[in-house]
Amino acid sequence: MLTKSMFYPTLPASDIERAKRFYGETLGFHLIEGTGDSGGVFYRVGDQVLFVYKTATPRGGNTALSFVVDDLDAEMTELRAKGVRFEEYDMPGLKTENGVVEFDGMRGAWFKDSEDNILSINQPSAEQARVMREALK
Repeated sequence: MLTKSMFYPTLPASDIERAKRFYGETLGFHLIEGTGDSGGVFYRVGDQVLFVYKTATPRGGNTALSFVVDDLDAEMTELRAKGVRFEEYDMPGLKTENGVVEFDGMRGAWFKDSEDNILSINQPSAEQARVMREALK
């Protein structure tokens, strides 16, 4: 059953070496050795797995991967120090200030990886964090 299956985010990369530098060096993810035979690479991210694969036509345009963090400001400061630029949005229902959006007690920010995939980091409200922890039990 799929409801009991492990799953992982899968992101395209037109330049796999550039993507490996971004995910390995910029974000500091741990490369899982021996996984590159499939044309892509796997990373360990916390207790999850991320797969980045080589493609001629990366997607981009929508959020492809989101990370839940305890301190959004600290994460943004660390990522900015590594050259990450956060996206600014001004559209109905979503306006960022200094890269950050706030709604329903949650704070979030978006940035692009080396392949133009959009990634987000989110700091949930205390209640949202409690609900997520309960759902993962």
